[in-house]
Amino acid sequence: MSEDGRHPVVNELLALLDLEPLEVNIYRGRNRDIGSGRVFGGQVFAQSLVAAQRTVAAGREAHSVHGYFLRAGDLKTPIIFFVDRPRDGGSFTSRRVTAIQHGEAIFHLSASFHVREPGLEHQMPMPEVPPPESLTSELDLVRARADRIPEPLRAILTQDRPIDFRPVVPIDPEAAATREPVRHVWFRAMSPLPDEPIIHQAVVAYASDYGLLPTALFPHGVAFRDRRLQIASLDHSLWLHRPFRADDWLLYAMESPAASGARGFTRGALFTRDGTLVASVAQEGLIRLRDSARA
Repeated sequence: MSEDGRHPVVNELLALLDLEPLEVNIYRGRNRDIGSGRVFGGQVFAQSLVAAQRTVAAGREAHSVHGYFLRAGDLKTPIIFFVDRPRDGGSFTSRRVTAIQHGEAIFHLSASFHVREPGLEHQMPMPEVPPPESLTSELDLVRARADRIPEPLRAILTQDRPIDFRPVVPIDPEAAATREPVRHVWFRAMSPLPDEPIIHQAVVAYASDYGLLPTALFPHGVAFRDRRLQIASLDHSLWLHRPFRADDWLLYAMESPAASGARGFTRGALFTRDGTLVASVAQEGLIRLRDSARA
């Protein structure tokens, strides 16, 4: 543990989200390699949300965030974030963010922020799943099969993680198996986080892109590491319904209602341990088998 009592890799995640201000409405962010060979989509999504929040008046929190992935991000190059301010209303604020590398946009984000106010409430029930304490960390599962991971990726995929993911039903990314397009994963930050709401929202934004799109592969018996597979997020949306803490356990209930045209559609719901629905997610992504890819 570091001097502040946090796991060092959690401090690395916090540093990743602590963007460097360059000018009014302009920020710079660094990258973290998680083994994908390109910037992790959840990273640029979360960093763009942080950039937008930096320009919003105190007391307004994100409730609706939508992003489009335009180009693969270069892990070796910092990302520059430009924030546009379309509207500051009486109770809502809207922002647009463009993430740039090498002079080209790699990601666009639109976000809306809202003052907290009372209103009508309802929600869907949380699925019945085992508690996280009864499940094995995904990282421990990965390390147990480390000898099957290609040498160039082994150190990266088995490195410490800032977020502890615990799947209800573990998935082997090397194995092809047909199953229902449903997945449940508990997750939380490895150490307590600061209290600022944007930190917890950004950590959930980061985590919400992890493991979601592969759910669309389940009905087709295609393994995530199938060499024929070209898979990438195209867009990602996050709705934040209620306050939460990302250092407490959250259940991520994922499903894929449809896939067609070399695209898979997925969605998810995030619940606290007491069953409170705090966020919803939707994503469409490319799931193309290369032997059927067009030039």
